Amino acid sequence: MKIIIAFIVLWPLAGFLFNGLGRNIWSKKTVAYKATGYIVASFIFSILAFLNVQTNGAITVHYFDFINTANFKIPFDLKVDALSSLFLLVITGVGSLIHLYSTAYMKEEEAPHYARYFAYLNLFVFSMLLLVLGDNFVIMFIGWEGVGLCSYLLIGYWFTNNTFNYAAKKAFIMNRIGDLGFLLAIFWMIAKLGTISYSEVLTAESLAKLSTTDITAITMLLFVGAMGKSAQIPLFTWLPDAMAGPTPVSALIHAATMVTAGIYMITRANILFSASEFTGHVIAIVGISTALLAATIAIKQNDIKKVLAYSTVSQLGYMFLGLGVGAYSGAVFHVITHAFFKALLFLGAGSVIHAMHHEQDIRKMGGLKSKLPITHITFLIGCIAIAGVPPFSGFFSKDEILAAAFAKNPIYWVLGVIGAAMTAFYMFRLYATTFLGQFRGTHDQEHHLHESPFAMTLPLILLAVASAIAGAIGVPELMGGHHWLSHQLVSIVGEPHEATLSHQTEWMLMGISVTIAVIALTIAITIYKKKADGEPQTVLGKFLYNKWHIDELYNNAIVEPLNKFAGFLKEVIEKSVIDGAVNGTGKLVQYSARKMRLVQSGQVGYYILFMVLGIVLMLVLWFNDISILRFLIQLTNKS
Repeated sequence: MKIIIAFIVLWPLAGFLFNGLGRNIWSKKTVAYKATGYIVASFIFSILAFLNVQTNGAITVHYFDFINTANFKIPFDLKVDALSSLFLLVITGVGSLIHLYSTAYMKEEEAPHYARYFAYLNLFVFSMLLLVLGDNFVIMFIGWEGVGLCSYLLIGYWFTNNTFNYAAKKAFIMNRIGDLGFLLAIFWMIAKLGTISYSEVLTAESLAKLSTTDITAITMLLFVGAMGKSAQIPLFTWLPDAMAGPTPVSALIHAATMVTAGIYMITRANILFSASEFTGHVIAIVGISTALLAATIAIKQNDIKKVLAYSTVSQLGYMFLGLGVGAYSGAVFHVITHAFFKALLFLGAGSVIHAMHHEQDIRKMGGLKSKLPITHITFLIGCIAIAGVPPFSGFFSKDEILAAAFAKNPIYWVLGVIGAAMTAFYMFRLYATTFLGQFRGTHDQEHHLHESPFAMTLPLILLAVASAIAGAIGVPELMGGHHWLSHQLVSIVGEPHEATLSHQTEWMLMGISVTIAVIALTIAITIYKKKADGEPQTVLGKFLYNKWHIDELYNNAIVEPLNKFAGFLKEVIEKSVIDGAVNGTGKLVQYSARKMRLVQSGQVGYYILFMVLGIVLMLVLWFNDISILRFLIQLTNKS
């Protein structure tokens, strides 16, 4: 098993090295086969690891000591248990489909850039696998930083466009803010517990050594890290801008990998978070606030990828709501279902963009239902799933989070249902504007409309099937199921809480949320099946279209002041003070040397005068020195 676990991680790393080092050598066909094949191999090995966990339980494998001192040790251990084995399947499974899709989507790239793209993609998967397999917080942090680096490289893949470079830089910097919180939490654990291994930190004994302040501080700092990586208020604005990268990259970042890292980390450390009621409230409030904020913005966006981006931010908010109210298995459930339908939606959007010759404005689309039949039906399935309509997967996972939220605080549930209604509305606004009605693009675009190649439609079909049936792993007992996922995660999050809601209440909550979602999507289809939104005319419409002006707020309140402060440091402090002191010292020496040189006149009389003056000065100093006077007095007394 040790070899299998190692190869799960090493296959993507091998793909990165093969394609990265040989980017000027290999053909595009070789690159495509190798890059995709390595991820598929990792997926096969992940299945074996998952089956082993089901049969023999969790396994931890030690490879070497990353740090080993007299008082502190960080082993390089990889752990496959109930939680990590699930994430392995999602990361490598969805990752394989995205790689396959990319082989066709990126075919127009030149061979060296094609290889560079797949090298980054392989490295991304390697980093994410390291993140979920690491058996301590330091190994997790290494993978955490790795996905941050890869997101920067992939978002800025088309680096000749400065706008894309700015988006990549923005993602990198905002993630660093969150990463600082994660790093401080690690230092705090080391200072208080002397270890960062899960098996030693995440125990009742370790909790007993920590004060309430320690637990709150550590969990809040970890949550700051999760806010950055998983795009929660206030560190969420990088994610919509990440659309600058190729569409398959958007699917990989938004669906199965990077943005789910925060949910994985909190679920892994759930014993710490459950011990801090304050942190739980903060997570729930931030989560539901993010869900609502992003949903309101998505309603007025016209870029097909921007709508899906804000949808991702909103769905991540639901996951954090679940974490905040203690529904850890529900949050993981939504991670899994979201990975399928959001990857499907992004890849479906990529298929539309491919057919429209890189057009992304949905107001210039319409009527694509008959032109792209496979893309249409699979995209529709994704929309139904994310809208929470039964029996598709999103219904089960979202309902579990909303039920837990109602049990904790009915206000959370009300806000969650409002967000769900907006989700159904903006997703079917997107669907209707894109696929229904009459085509609104150019004649040339309409003439060239065609379904995507098989390498792109096959992943769509497989993800559509998964989006339709994945809810089966979490069917509640209320509906005759046994919630396999909840029992699967018992060893990680503990036994499922006893039901605090009656069956009648649960049915009522389900009925209300589904009814509202169906009404919302029906309204959206009715409004947008024949026309598209024009430019917003109302104050509210402009406000939402401009994304609450949050980017402008950040720019005016943070970016510009920092730039001005940096300019002050550069122009005043550095040039006038620091450089002035250094250059001034040199100028003083030069000036003094020029003046002292004049003393050497060649006039012997002057030299004698200076000698006499020097002697007089020395005598004056000598006679005014107390120690010398004391010495003379002592000599006089002795004589």
